[in-house]
Amino acid sequence: MKKAKIYKPSKTAMQSGIKKFDKWIIEFITDDPGKNPLMGWESSTDTYSELNLEFKSKDLAIDYAKKNNIDYEVVETHKRKINKKSYADNFIK
Repeated sequence: MKKAKIYKPSKTAMQSGIKKFDKWIIEFITDDPGKNPLMGWESSTDTYSELNLEFKSKDLAIDYAKKNNIDYEVVETHKRKINKKSYADNFIK
């Protein structure tokens, strides 16, 4: 079966909220995409490359991969470090 990676997407720099980023995604890894001779675009005959599955938790994603005999790799997320400070700290020094 195909190899997939299980990860939790990170927010982009253009977004301040993290509400939509609580899902885990299974994304299949494609092998050697080819080049379309007519247009020069990258293309592939592998339709798994277009498939992303969303799950509410990491455990559900791992269970799905095990049940369907998918080789998987879990990419852990990094904890966000938030420095709390007050507005007055901008004027103290």
